Amino acid sequence: MSASLNLPERSKIVKQHLDSAGVTTEIRVLPDSARTAAEAAAAIGCKIAAIANSLVFLADGAPVLVMTSGGHRADFTVLAENIGVASITMAPASVVREATGQAIGGVAPVGHPAPIRTFVDEALESYPEIWAAAGHPHTVMPLTFAQLCAVTGGTVIAVARG
Repeated sequence: MSASLNLPERSKIVKQHLDSAGVTTEIRVLPDSARTAAEAAAAIGCKIAAIANSLVFLADGAPVLVMTSGGHRADFTVLAENIGVASITMAPASVVREATGQAIGGVAPVGHPAPIRTFVDEALESYPEIWAAAGHPHTVMPLTFAQLCAVTGGTVIAVARG
């Protein structure tokens, strides 16, 4: 518990959500920012595709969170089809902050002020351990695919053409 005292405030909130959901993991504070999948993979020492990017999109105008593999870019057409919406665009930073309470580059899969409709990239299932931001650009956490799906209540979809 003492390690969590040194966490940024937003990461403490993420930890509380994880604890409430019964998910045990260690939030790590990195010396440098891990705002991109490449930066996070380099800092952690894992494959870039094992990074779970937390991207907020506007799906027919409503914010949705999509946990994508760092190994590819989300295809907007595929996303729209698999989410069942007519249009999908990247959410501006102000919407990301409002919907998640977190800044771009540090958005965690949990710890948001209110539940946000979430989708999980099926490509992440290939990795026994995946890494996600933990509420701050300098914090990350390991999760299993099952933990990510359970804690977010996310729907598993394809986000790119295979």
